[in-house]
Amino acid sequence: MITAGDFRNGMTIEYDGNICQVIEFQHVKPGKGAAFVRTRLRNIISGGIVETSFRPTEKFPQARIDRKDMQYLYGDDDFYNFMDVETYDQISLTKESVGDALKFVKENEMCKICSHNGNVFAVEPPLFVELEVTDTEPGFKGDTATGATKPAIVETGAKVMVPLFVEIGNKIKIDTRTGEYLSRV
Repeated sequence: MITAGDFRNGMTIEYDGNICQVIEFQHVKPGKGAAFVRTRLRNIISGGIVETSFRPTEKFPQARIDRKDMQYLYGDDDFYNFMDVETYDQISLTKESVGDALKFVKENEMCKICSHNGNVFAVEPPLFVELEVTDTEPGFKGDTATGATKPAIVETGAKVMVPLFVEIGNKIKIDTRTGEYLSRV
C-alpha cells in the first residue's frame, strides 16, 4: 500500500476501481486546516485525466504493470500481431487497442507490451526509429533562413515535418513520442 504522501510522478495506483498513473502531485500546507496532496491522475486504460486531492495518510494499492519486449510481426485488416522472442508465443491486438502507437514502427521491430493482470492496455514503440522518406516535395535553395519545414511521408505511411534539404530516399531519425524529425542518418 502507498500513502498519498509517498506519491511520485509515474507511479501507478488503483483508485476508484481504475488503474491510474500519477502525472503530477503537489503537497499543499494551507495556513488554516490540514495539509493535503493535490494530484493529476491519468487512467491508463481510457486515457482520461482526473484532478483530485487526498489526505497525505490515505492509502492506495500499488498497481503492478508488466512490460514485456515483443516483436511486431505484421498488421492485417483488424489486428496487429506480436511475438514473444523468448517463448515464440504470439498475440493479436485489435487496431482500436493499439491506436497510433505503431505509426512509426516497421515490421519485425521490438516494442514493449504493457499489461495489468494479463490484460494488455498499451503498446510502447521504441523511442527513436530510423525510416526512409518515400515521398516529399523538392526544397528550394535559399529558403532556409526561417528554418522552414515541409511534409514528408515515411515508409510506414506516417507524415512527418522535415527540413527542406531532406529528399526522397533519405533515411531520417524520428522521435516516436512527439513524431518530430531529429536528424538524417
